[in-house]
Amino acid sequence: MSSKIFKGIWIVALSVFLASLVFIMGISYNYFTGIQKSQLKNVTELAAQGAADAGMSYFDDLNAEGYRITWIGADGSVLYDSEADTATMVNHMEREEVKEALAQGYGESARYSDTLSDKQLYSAKRLPDGSVVRLSVVQVAVWALILGFAQPICFVILLALILAFVLASRIAKKIVQPINDIDLNKPEQYYGKENYKEVEPLLRHIAAQQTQLKRDQEQIEKTSLIRQEFTANVSHELKTPLHAISGYAELLENGMVKEEDIRPFAGKIRSESSRMTKLVEDIIELSRLDNGGAEMEREDCDLLRIAENAADSLDAAASAMNVSVSVEGTDTPIRGIPQTLYSIVYNLCDNAIKYNRPGGSVTVKVVPQNGEAVLTVSDTGVGIPEECQDRIFERFYRVDKSHSKEVGGTGLGLSIVKHAVMVHGGRIKISSEIGKGTEFVVTLPNEPKEMLSEEEPEYYA
Repeated sequence: MSSKIFKGIWIVALSVFLASLVFIMGISYNYFTGIQKSQLKNVTELAAQGAADAGMSYFDDLNAEGYRITWIGADGSVLYDSEADTATMVNHMEREEVKEALAQGYGESARYSDTLSDKQLYSAKRLPDGSVVRLSVVQVAVWALILGFAQPICFVILLALILAFVLASRIAKKIVQPINDIDLNKPEQYYGKENYKEVEPLLRHIAAQQTQLKRDQEQIEKTSLIRQEFTANVSHELKTPLHAISGYAELLENGMVKEEDIRPFAGKIRSESSRMTKLVEDIIELSRLDNGGAEMEREDCDLLRIAENAADSLDAAASAMNVSVSVEGTDTPIRGIPQTLYSIVYNLCDNAIKYNRPGGSVTVKVVPQNGEAVLTVSDTGVGIPEECQDRIFERFYRVDKSHSKEVGGTGLGLSIVKHAVMVHGGRIKISSEIGKGTEFVVTLPNEPKEMLSEEEPEYYA
């Protein structure tokens, strides 16, 4: 960066210097041409006076070095010329300076001379007898002026180059030095400082990126930890039914089970198999939701109909627990993933039934509200302690582990609910009181929204 600034400053300085030099040379050329014309006019006046007083004899032995003198008759014929044979010269009546002198007494012009093969300045003066004395001089050329100033010009150019080099180097270092001194790990300490006003937007952008990177790193570490814990929990959860199935099967295989116990053993094997199947299904469902439900298609559906279907599926489980389930509300259209919406209602209702009391109830309510679909699942169950409410959505977290084993839960139901709500860009809230029951309120947008992150503060409370 320093070298680019240095080159830029040097090129600008050199360009300005060369432009200034061209301008000065142009001014100088016009200035010297003006002086030359003034001197030519003065000499012409003197020559005209001498010719008028002495006639042709004035030109005898006249030393007019640097000037060409021509005496032109009133009819335009050349009477005398200091550098050419008058006999070979054409009539000069049409010469611009001669015409002007005959008309006004004095005339001048500048043009290329065919006789002398160079550019000449002409000055003509009319005499009392009507004849004209004309003097000409070679006009100073630009290149001649430059050659005349060659030595001082070269000196000035050299001095300018050295000065431009030194200044460009110092300015570049002065500009870059504060940037090189920036501690990118603490860019906020330079806010408002004079030397960093121009780069403050960049520093703020760097600080914002660093904050985002730290958050991303923390999220990655947290996700990694969650995955490790999830893997360990899955292994642990699968070992229990596998060991049970393996143990019962080994006893049956070795004939160590009484005939009257074969049916109960087979029932236990079926029960553990069902538990393992449900666990695998929940893991697969959670994995799909972790991917944002990318492979799941959204379609227009009615959340009330989905809630009714989920409640019907749990009718047998509710009857076994002596718990009544009711669904109420109005048609609530929503665009979403039907099977995922079904999982939300099913898992909330399943938990409400499992952790209820005999003779208790579960109420499911679905209504449209402020352009959103609101699902409320409330129960008259055991309730959730306040200190556990922030963790119930964690995978395999159980408030009452002993009761969870009795009712056969996998510990993934509420985690699936949380991720399903996230996929739809919704929110979920919980309110619970020990011994009185729990209420979950899920709010979903009617149209798909961007998936909320697990760190979204409004996600659940």
